[in-house]
Amino acid sequence: MNINTHFRELRNNYFFVDVLNKSHAYARLHPDAKILHLGIGDVTMPLPGASIQAMQKAVDELAHKETFHGYGLEQGSDFLRRAILDNDYAPLGVDLSLDEVFISDGAGSDIGNTSDLFAANNRVAVLDPVYPAYVDTNVMAGREITYMPCQAENGFVPEPPKEHVDILYLCFPNNPTGTTLTRYQLQRFVDYALAHKSIIIYDSAYEIFIEDPDVPHSIYELEGAKEIAIEIRSYSKTAGFTGVRCGYTIVPKETGLQQMWYRRQCTKYNGTSYISQRGAEATYSPEGKAQVMSNIRHYKQTAQLIAVGLRSLGYEVWGGKNAPYIWCRTPHQMDSWSFFDMLLEQCQVVCTPGVGFGELGQGYVRFSAFSDRKDVEEALKRMKTLA
Repeated sequence: MNINTHFRELRNNYFFVDVLNKSHAYARLHPDAKILHLGIGDVTMPLPGASIQAMQKAVDELAHKETFHGYGLEQGSDFLRRAILDNDYAPLGVDLSLDEVFISDGAGSDIGNTSDLFAANNRVAVLDPVYPAYVDTNVMAGREITYMPCQAENGFVPEPPKEHVDILYLCFPNNPTGTTLTRYQLQRFVDYALAHKSIIIYDSAYEIFIEDPDVPHSIYELEGAKEIAIEIRSYSKTAGFTGVRCGYTIVPKETGLQQMWYRRQCTKYNGTSYISQRGAEATYSPEGKAQVMSNIRHYKQTAQLIAVGLRSLGYEVWGGKNAPYIWCRTPHQMDSWSFFDMLLEQCQVVCTPGVGFGELGQGYVRFSAFSDRKDVEEALKRMKTLA
């Protein structure tokens, strides 16, 4: 038996586990401390009522032989795929067919699973800093990785690679920096991929936070994108489905990968829960849309509160608009973990060290808007003692 030795090239722990372990260790030593979590990107608002009702109805259906649902389609149920096309893409003028939509258990899974489509000798380009899953899944596969620098000097907006790469991972609105690409900036990546016959894996899990009209909601709004892009979305941040698990991936036929992905799903995926899919479908009802946007407005206000509050304390920040994340430069040239430790020990506030997202994340931390307003206000009040 031979193991995949590329696993040895990974860091010992998944980065966010280190953050949780440090937070839990502090809590054990200080059981009376009220720790405020502004780091991990888990939601805090409850599920939309429309989704709760739809899932309760789905559970009731499973209790009776006449309405019982067993194995579903690996590609997902038609009712949800149709709702996605009618609500997420048709208003953008994007024409897709039902068999180009694949329901999943969330964006995180498909970010890794799409790796199955590509040979190990493909060269990959990712941003730096970057969400760790893009790097880890390709390290596991033994691929070479090129990094596209995102720094304060370029406003954390990357340039297309100067050399040839086969696969590009883009996430906008961005995790962790909270920045976005304009249509012109994203079109440059599409044009690069067309010229190099590359594929873009486009993670648009946070598109619902977009407000600026010049920031595209889907990569398929750009000319030629359906030939070179796979788009991945999730209901986790949109509708609070982090514990329910549901998302979807678009694989246009023009990429030449749609049938491969369908075949992969038939073999390796037994389909998303009927209950979860009914809950996701309900987010497109009039009631569901209103409830979802109510939660998103809350997170947008929290993001602005964090960004404005940190600036008032003298910090340099990015993001907080069009995205739920705020990217903050550490004071006094502190490294990311040192500032994390100081915030935890002196303020009982948890952020996310930027260095965990890559070398160019050193000297930064990420704050998440997925928090209660009162916790954010209290955290900023505590941080005044550091200013």
